[in-house]
Amino acid sequence: MKIIDVRTFMPKQYLFIQIYTDNGIVGVGESGTWGYLESSEAVIQRFKHYLIGQDPLRIEHHWQYLYRSHHFRGSAIMGALAAVDIALWDIAGKYFNVPSYVLLGGKCRDKVRTYFHIRGDSTEKLVEGCIRAKEDGFTAVGHLTPFLDDSREEIYRETYTQRLTRAIERVRRYREAVGNDVDICLELHRRMEPAEAIALGQELAQFHPYFYEDPIRAENPDSMAWVAEHINIPIATGERLFNIQEFSVLLRRNAVHYVRPCICAAGGLSHAKKIAALAEAFNVQVVPHNPLGPVSTAACVQLAACIPNFAVQEYAHVEDDEFVKKPIELKDGYLIVPDVPGIGVELREDVMERHPYQMRKLVTKLDYDGSVLDR
Repeated sequence: MKIIDVRTFMPKQYLFIQIYTDNGIVGVGESGTWGYLESSEAVIQRFKHYLIGQDPLRIEHHWQYLYRSHHFRGSAIMGALAAVDIALWDIAGKYFNVPSYVLLGGKCRDKVRTYFHIRGDSTEKLVEGCIRAKEDGFTAVGHLTPFLDDSREEIYRETYTQRLTRAIERVRRYREAVGNDVDICLELHRRMEPAEAIALGQELAQFHPYFYEDPIRAENPDSMAWVAEHINIPIATGERLFNIQEFSVLLRRNAVHYVRPCICAAGGLSHAKKIAALAEAFNVQVVPHNPLGPVSTAACVQLAACIPNFAVQEYAHVEDDEFVKKPIELKDGYLIVPDVPGIGVELREDVMERHPYQMRKLVTKLDYDGSVLDR
């Protein structure tokens, strides 16, 4: 079996690929470099020259070849590599007529617990989202900010005291809205400096958040370790990291309690499985990052199925059937692990006609004084 073609598809704000073989098997993958999909797509076109003519079952060899070929790293490259890797695992599963997780070690669970994405530009909308998620059967809610999902174009203006007291009050309302039947996964979007994150975390511990995600920028693992040491809420981070070496630094510094690899940005299923194994050695669980499309969701389910230290899955609940023929089944807040060959989804033939490409604007949040804020 040989690879004969690699094609990219960019519907709406997603980047999917399909890898075609000479025996008719087609594998599907997705890149998670959501802010710079054009760059990742260009890397895939470069990879294509190498991949055509290759045996698609030599997955680890191809991963190493593409990763180490030109000595450069970064999100565009790793997102492209992830898309290729996921597609190759899809091909392998279809070739051997088994789900991809069987080839990755076999199934550890039958269904995958999810947390539902909550969004809103007001406290009332965020609270209402929590209530609806509970009514829909979810036992966890996430992407849930103590701040607001306000527009990036809107100028930010709060005093330190307003920022903390309003955040504490919002989280109190989230907990009251769902009681103790639903776990709350807090997403801070790197909006705080270390001392602020500690002050807020100490106050929020009374509401028993499941985790405290990205309270500060992830570039300095020592700073993240300092925050982790001074609060009684588990730290979740890792969506901006791309290789096991970066995760190793966080783990060795006790700076993370839930690692958050993005399968579609951190090298695909091959590398995410290694990150999970590394985390397992430190008694740390895995919460795969997934604000992306249905191919990403399918890949995340494959990983969750075959690792022992899976915790919960981020679930954005996009209109999946607009992009794939049959999405992964969701029931009572759990994604059902499929038993079909490959990763379990196939792109719709008319996906580009349904959803023309929409380039993301380069917009970031500004403070009242005109300086840049993380969002």
